[in-house]
Amino acid sequence: MPDIKHFDPDAALEAVIRLFWKQGIAATGVQDVVDATGLNRSSLYATFGGKRRLYLTALERYDERCSTPILRQLAEDGRGLLAVTDFFSALIEARCSGEYARWGCMISNAHVGAENADPDIRAVLERQHRTLRASMVASLAVARSKGQLNPDTDLEAAGELLALLAHGVNLRSRAGADPAELHRAVTTAVTGLGVPRK
Repeated sequence: MPDIKHFDPDAALEAVIRLFWKQGIAATGVQDVVDATGLNRSSLYATFGGKRRLYLTALERYDERCSTPILRQLAEDGRGLLAVTDFFSALIEARCSGEYARWGCMISNAHVGAENADPDIRAVLERQHRTLRASMVASLAVARSKGQLNPDTDLEAAGELLALLAHGVNLRSRAGADPAELHRAVTTAVTGLGVPRK
């Protein structure tokens, strides 16, 4: 008789995402996964493979469901620098308050974890970073077309700067940074890209 799954793999994966997002892969054992999902080890391994494969699947799902839609929205927003400012305001709010306060971002967390040595995991991180940077560059291009941007601004370099700032917000918030300080840093960065005051 074939093995019939008596659980929802998507629901189990959502539980795993929350676990890895909050704790990271190094601090999470297989028993933690069993406890979080209510599944036995054989079901977990049969469905998702080992811990590394499970983490990679969770990271890809997090990127697909949590990161990509927000970055697509930013890239398609037609307001220029205001869109960038609103992106960071929402990011700081999400990272510093509510259910996921001080969890950081699963992607940013992985950038600083030992798991980034894994080529498959690193490929997900690089892909997400390119998307993040491209979304920033798209907003900056709109800002330039609206006359909001310093004409000497290098769009690619500025997009990389803002992408790095987003990772920094994620990591600093995980350490309990003051949201007001994060807002001030973002305001300084974005204002510096704008048209100089006469």
